[in-house]
Amino acid sequence: MFTKILIANRGEIACRVARTARRLGIRTVAVYSDADAGAAHVAACDEAFRLGPPPPRASYLDGRRILEIARASGAQAIHPGYGFLSENGPFARACAEAGVEFVGPPPDAIAAMGSKSAAKTIMGRAGVPLVPGYHGDDQDPARLEKEAARIGYPVLVKASAGGGGKGMKIVRSAGEFGDALASARREAQAGFGDDRVLLEKYLSSPRHIEIQVFGDRHGQVVSLFERDCSVQRRHQKVLEEAPAPGMTPERRRAMGDAAVAAARAIGYVGAGTVEFIAEQDGAFFFMEMNTRLQVEHPVTEMITGLDLVEWQLRVAAGERLPLAQDRLAIRGHAIEARLYAEDPDRGFLPSIGRIVHWRMPEPSDRVRVDTGFSKGDEVSPHYDPMLAKLIVWGEDRERARATLLGALSACEVAGVSTNIAFLERIVAHEAFATARLDTGLIDKHRDALVPASGRAPSHALVAAAVDELASARRPSAGGDADPHSPWRDTDAWWTNSARHAAVFAWQDGDERTEVRLSGPLDALSAEIEGKRMAARVARTGDRWLVDTGSERIAVAVVRQGEDRHVFAPGVRRRLRLLDPLAHAGEEEPHAGHLAAPMSGTVVAVPVKVGDRVGRGAPLVVLEAMKMEHTIVAPAAGIVTAIHFAVGERVPEGADLVDLEDPPAT
Repeated sequence: MFTKILIANRGEIACRVARTARRLGIRTVAVYSDADAGAAHVAACDEAFRLGPPPPRASYLDGRRILEIARASGAQAIHPGYGFLSENGPFARACAEAGVEFVGPPPDAIAAMGSKSAAKTIMGRAGVPLVPGYHGDDQDPARLEKEAARIGYPVLVKASAGGGGKGMKIVRSAGEFGDALASARREAQAGFGDDRVLLEKYLSSPRHIEIQVFGDRHGQVVSLFERDCSVQRRHQKVLEEAPAPGMTPERRRAMGDAAVAAARAIGYVGAGTVEFIAEQDGAFFFMEMNTRLQVEHPVTEMITGLDLVEWQLRVAAGERLPLAQDRLAIRGHAIEARLYAEDPDRGFLPSIGRIVHWRMPEPSDRVRVDTGFSKGDEVSPHYDPMLAKLIVWGEDRERARATLLGALSACEVAGVSTNIAFLERIVAHEAFATARLDTGLIDKHRDALVPASGRAPSHALVAAAVDELASARRPSAGGDADPHSPWRDTDAWWTNSARHAAVFAWQDGDERTEVRLSGPLDALSAEIEGKRMAARVARTGDRWLVDTGSERIAVAVVRQGEDRHVFAPGVRRRLRLLDPLAHAGEEEPHAGHLAAPMSGTVVAVPVKVGDRVGRGAPLVVLEAMKMEHTIVAPAAGIVTAIHFAVGERVPEGADLVDLEDPPAT
């Protein structure tokens, strides 16, 4: 076994690999970009070395620099994690030439599966069923458009070298093909350095089921059963579970045998995942093979009781697989939820900033939290926006689902927007609860899963107002020695007085709400938009306990500038404290300026000054956190100014394009 390894990755996966290495007595070496100098994965390892500036190309994708650090530190092996260099055949080969073990499959196996089109050819020869499509080398746009017409719309354009939903576009008609192809190629080039694509028939309501495989250098290959990854958004997995609901023993055996055959066809060694698209009637087709550990591997660990990173390290060190196929078994059910820094209320735009509040559920045998973040950390625009993975286990699916709901309710993050409330709604939704799964689940139920926000609940508004009063009740600058003197307080609260009230105005999403409080905390009277409520409010730990007589609710309030982040069961809201006088009569922002909804890099500007555009026309394409986001015209108009060029970085809120109303006809 190795005595020292380098972990060529960052964030939660680097922390997770380091955890297993520490348990096995293996010393670890971290690498980091300038943006990650204070990151958790740096502290989790025994040694750490700087790579370079934040962009991945200058840091985590710099294989030459990583190998230099491995040799200088005395690391015997490099664990690439997932993403970055994990499926880079030339890097794996360079490791072998340098005498450093690559904890992953052989370079030839990576190369065989690295091109999705070549992988389809290999799998077809091995007898693995394939989705109808085009996987050829001719990448001329006219040829691709012709092949799309032959396959029949809708079709899926996929980055040949990609994964994780990047460089993947659904095209529903011939008129959409050109723009979708160009966007997919840009994302593929940015994410993988390769803009080649393949085409597949897009199946309307399939399930995404993948098989975890493992091989060693002694010819043994096993299946560690399946994971259902059907709950997706923009082809990015949101929830994963194992085993797949409704899986029969016969179908499990057939899919496992096909996955093992796929691995054997390329002489596979180490951890890999064979991904299938499955029809509701049970038919399944090969999609791709990921030659690395997957983000969702913890659900397999939870149902098998195994540590897959330990298996990776043992296989890389030349050992045999610890268990044969007939000794592997499934126990219970596990579900994983991916927590992202993104804003579902704004079209899931990535959120960037400093985390000012961080609370996760207490880990146990049933709840696992994999993360590389904590309070005070910065969420950077340079990397994937995943904050954490929440993995739960139960004796059956329903108990696992209930445990996940409880664990999600304990998650609190402030400083960046998150998808936590969105995840809660999915897990609670009847379609997920009854396992009516397909890759379109989120789109089919979007109105329920991303509802209009409405006004925050009364108990949340009351707690925020009470917290504001408590913060205002600070000692005055005077020198009064009596701690009970009323002259020491600088707030405007008249205790036990019904004639005076403290008034707070909140910006709550698109709404402005006033809260008037009067009376003592143990007999509080609150008026919200003309409606009165009585409550008893008390401080308990870091929460306010709001008792309305019919329910008692614990509410946490976190302050960030003028924002107040409010957390309660089923509630995650950001309220902005307003000065009623300062905001009176304030005009709306000028409609002619189109502002950037997030920080990012301009990758395309499909318009020029003087162009007439219609409502919904694409104006600027921004890339942030490895995904493209198209900014469209809110109304018809004429482009009068473009403030940023391709390649320039744009801060959130900056003016991108000026539009002028078209002349009256």
